[in-house]
Amino acid sequence: MRLFIQIPCLNEETTLPSVLAGIPQQIDGIDEIHVLVIDDGSSDRTVAVARALGVEHFVFHTRNMGLARSFRDGIDYALQHGADIVVNTDGDNQYPQERIADLVQPILRGTADIVIGDRQTKTIAHFSGFKKLMQGVGSSVVNFAAETDLPDAASGFRAYSRESLIRLNVVTQFSYCMETIIQAGNKRLRIESVAITTNPKTRESRLFKNIFQHMGRSAQAIMRSYIMFKPHAVFLTLAIAFLVGAAIPFIRFLVLTWAGVAGDHIQSLVLGSALLVGSLLSFALLVISDMLRTNRTLVEDALERLKIMQYAPERIIDPRQHDPSEEARHPSMPVRADGSADAR
Repeated sequence: MRLFIQIPCLNEETTLPSVLAGIPQQIDGIDEIHVLVIDDGSSDRTVAVARALGVEHFVFHTRNMGLARSFRDGIDYALQHGADIVVNTDGDNQYPQERIADLVQPILRGTADIVIGDRQTKTIAHFSGFKKLMQGVGSSVVNFAAETDLPDAASGFRAYSRESLIRLNVVTQFSYCMETIIQAGNKRLRIESVAITTNPKTRESRLFKNIFQHMGRSAQAIMRSYIMFKPHAVFLTLAIAFLVGAAIPFIRFLVLTWAGVAGDHIQSLVLGSALLVGSLLSFALLVISDMLRTNRTLVEDALERLKIMQYAPERIIDPRQHDPSEEARHPSMPVRADGSADAR
């Protein structure tokens, strides 16, 4: 059983040594533990520090590509090198790396496909009351969209089985956390939580400028993912709401017509017509989105088969025979098993 622990990094030379020091060297049920650093365009000595501390696996971005792209490229590299389980942690030492052993146990037992570290956000001292409230609201919204019951949907401390990663497809450019849960929930993957406590805060988040920006981008990612899987719930609800809204002014206009005073209330007819158009447009969007959902399902099925072939055992790069110079030849692209560059 081969475990890859991936660490997305952007200028983490100060905190990376603490992260690496906390990673367990041996875990029951795991034969090999490999550490992968995703350098997301760092301008400091992050890579040099990682190499000095014994890290052998790297994915390089020549410029900052964001957390979601770093996650995708790290997963691609890990699967190419035969990962059976991938753990994602952060380079700012927010998470307790010694709990990685607990994080992978549900996958090893076969009871979960994805395991998420529950930070118990209500107990985090440096979180403001408003941030704690919004974390709870965000988790509730994600649970509604994914039909799950997770206490901390925003946690980035996670373990994924190989099979779950083949089935998941990250398309957002902001953060993969919410999207992967919604996808996993709707694809009926098994998700568990493991309670953890976080380390003291080392720096401000670089993912967003303020909590309102984070809320806005997270809401956008959640809505996009929800519509992808449940377009009927969105557009059918809108269509019915507009239709009911249109009926009210129409009925009012008819009542006034029978009363002989409709001439003074033509605005009811105008409003009703506008709402009726909105209802018809919503029904049209429902049909289009349903067709797109069917097409996306077929594409994802084909993509899943393609991944199975791409990460087949005969194409896997053995990490024990890994040549660190491979990444240097393609500093912004993971290297495929056949030696060609990933030109995404």
